[in-house]
Amino acid sequence: MSQFFYVHPDNPQQRLMKQAVAMIQDGAVIVYPTDSGYALGCHLGDKKALERICQIRNIDMDHDFALVCRDLSELSDYAKVDNTAFRLMKNNTPGAYTFIFKATKEVPKRLMNPKKKTIGIRIPENNIAQALLEELNEPLLSTTLIMPGEATAEYDPEHIRDILEKRVDLILNGGYLGEHPTTIVDFSEGEVDIIREGEGDPEPFR
Repeated sequence: MSQFFYVHPDNPQQRLMKQAVAMIQDGAVIVYPTDSGYALGCHLGDKKALERICQIRNIDMDHDFALVCRDLSELSDYAKVDNTAFRLMKNNTPGAYTFIFKATKEVPKRLMNPKKKTIGIRIPENNIAQALLEELNEPLLSTTLIMPGEATAEYDPEHIRDILEKRVDLILNGGYLGEHPTTIVDFSEGEVDIIREGEGDPEPFR
């Protein structure tokens, strides 16, 4: 049975963030709010937790996963970023974007796109996600919580509790979020390629 934390959306309780991080570091799979709906997350080095996430979503290990970061300070450790991409990200984050880059050797191979050797990067504009990442002090391996057979992310934490409370370790209830898919911007081939237009304004990247 999963734990269910009611987290204040504007001022997340630090004691709950500390408990959540301790669970992540101990191998937990969590559900947490972002600016694009709820997501599944785990420690980026935890293979067993990643396998559980794949089972929940009914996806394989070749899925395009993302590293969710608190800011740009962690970027160069995990992604190969040129000056143009860095400036664009600096001017438009945090926000509802997913950025695709060639991955560095710091990224476990199982997290990269197997053909392109890329990794997704997110810097979410959500107070709970930011507080969690600040406490964790490293990126969180993440994927949008889209259940098998569904086309959109889950955004109602009470419904998530009904369907996943026996399959995840922790649900951070940050309120009813609505559906806000990210804009996906691919920097991996040197050019800027907008793969999907979503909540984030694509104009700065055209």
